[in-house]
Amino acid sequence: MDVAKEKQDVENQTKGKNTMSIESGNLQTGSNNKSRMMIFLIGLNVLLSAFGNTGGPLMSRLYFRKGGNREWLSAFLETAGFPILLIPMYLSFRNRRRHDPSAPFFLSTRKVFLACVVLGVLTGVDDYLYAYGLSFLPASTSALLISTQLGFTAFFAFLVVRQKFTSFSLNAVALLTVGAVILGLHASSDRPSGESNADYYKGFFLTLGCAALYGLILPLIELTYKKANQEITYSLVVEMQLVMGGFATLFCAIGMIFAKDFQAIPDEAKSFELGEVRYYVVLVWCAIFWQFFFLGAVGVIFCVHTLLAGILIAGFIPITEVLSVIFFHEKFGSDKGVALILSLWGLASYSYGDYFAAKQKKKEAALRAQILEEYTRN
Repeated sequence: MDVAKEKQDVENQTKGKNTMSIESGNLQTGSNNKSRMMIFLIGLNVLLSAFGNTGGPLMSRLYFRKGGNREWLSAFLETAGFPILLIPMYLSFRNRRRHDPSAPFFLSTRKVFLACVVLGVLTGVDDYLYAYGLSFLPASTSALLISTQLGFTAFFAFLVVRQKFTSFSLNAVALLTVGAVILGLHASSDRPSGESNADYYKGFFLTLGCAALYGLILPLIELTYKKANQEITYSLVVEMQLVMGGFATLFCAIGMIFAKDFQAIPDEAKSFELGEVRYYVVLVWCAIFWQFFFLGAVGVIFCVHTLLAGILIAGFIPITEVLSVIFFHEKFGSDKGVALILSLWGLASYSYGDYFAAKQKKKEAALRAQILEEYTRN
């Protein structure tokens, strides 16, 4: 190792950190605080992803199973919960105002805002593809096709943001993909009776298109972070999701107007199998759970990277299948059991790989700190 070169690298990195408002005398304390906050944010967003990835599809299925048949309405609900994000945005604004009375409410630049508008419209298209496909397909086939987004995410992440793969992440992708394929092996026995081949294949390709499009959207979000030319904070991430959710909802609302879904809601509520009041309860919780899904996804991308967001989406599909058995009394065969085991195995593989990488970085950081200490003494 070239000690002189290493010393120079450490000195340059220290200067760079100072320009980011990290005082050299409090570097270790600030680093520990940032590390704790990042761990908290990762845990929070994984939890949001867990609720969103399981609760969102279940509520959407409940809507269609109990008499709902408005695809644009179902798509609208996937992002209609975006106003909830105004609460954490306001709390963050109040906190910033304590330190800076002139701090603005909105943080995004025009460039970031326009990127979020485009991503929001793409998300609206993706919402409609998912909702329309779900109205035709059985649960297992839909889960199989949606899980293919992991492969699309890995592919587009490599092309768009040059995501690096490790043996652990590749193993996780392989295991989760195999588990998802197993889920669809019994699709022929699950096909809805009385459904035409045209409708079945329409749902098939719509759902596959949904998986491919969202596999592209996730890396594009990470690319927006990298090209923003401004500091990316979690407050900004929430604001970006608010903009994306707002424009996705607007896109679906226009579709609802043309499909006359707004006029159909009162009649559909009256004929809903669970009752009129519970119809609206289902709609509200559908919007809330899907908002958890989207916020968790963009948060995971911010805290870690795109591939983990894709792995979480695929990894929770078998969990969703188990919950479907519990709440909807669907059959749980050996194929779903094997898929669940492979899913947990895949997530464990990724988690260990992430732990191993973090341990290596910690060793490197300790070595650099030791060299820096020797340099300052001399």
